[in-house]
Amino acid sequence: MHVVDKLQMAVLVSLVYSASVFAQDMPVHWLHVGAMPPGAIGHQRVMRDGRLSGYCQPVEIRVSEGGRIAPAAGSNFSEGQRNNLLVGLHIGPVYRFCVTEIPDHPGLELFPTVELVDRLYPPADQKLRFPIPIELTREELLLAANGRFITRVIYLEDPQLAPAISQDGEGQPWLEARPGEDPLVMADHLGRPMAILRLVGRVPQNNQADAAFLYGAPSGIVYERPPSPQPK
Repeated sequence: MHVVDKLQMAVLVSLVYSASVFAQDMPVHWLHVGAMPPGAIGHQRVMRDGRLSGYCQPVEIRVSEGGRIAPAAGSNFSEGQRNNLLVGLHIGPVYRFCVTEIPDHPGLELFPTVELVDRLYPPADQKLRFPIPIELTREELLLAANGRFITRVIYLEDPQLAPAISQDGEGQPWLEARPGEDPLVMADHLGRPMAILRLVGRVPQNNQADAAFLYGAPSGIVYERPPSPQPK
């Protein structure tokens, strides 16, 4: 497959209530995302495919309507950036982020996690042009704040299998998994799963993000956004 100017990424979304570019791969037999602890799926992928080990994959996390997204830094979170964050993550670890300044909801903080399960294969000098996009919508942030547990699986579409999926303006196309359906398995049938976003209204105890809350993940690498290529 070849790198294109706009990655055909889509999302499968699973909503449940909380109790409190590109290489050809062999088929992947996924275990149920809900039955695996965070980090287990990415770790299995690294064990099965040595090309994933140690690779720093750019990810663009976008927060709608002016929110602020911050990566973990030590036992706390950095100042972060408004609207979007371009950050390099490894496959396997679970990375915790902090979302604040959600319009009309002062003081609300949410702490989603991102787990990469695959990487893209662009030319080495262009990898920042092709990050994996992850969107945090206002609706999902508020659902999580009210007790919903949301799982998003971001996958690279197979254009021959892509179904008719919902799309709102410039937002990321999405498809909602029905009760009993596993979004990771569904994403594998429609393309190549790249990342798992988990969003729930859990907050760190005593306002201190300890190692357990941060899953012991290394710090992500925050990138400056590369300039847009000039037309020839």
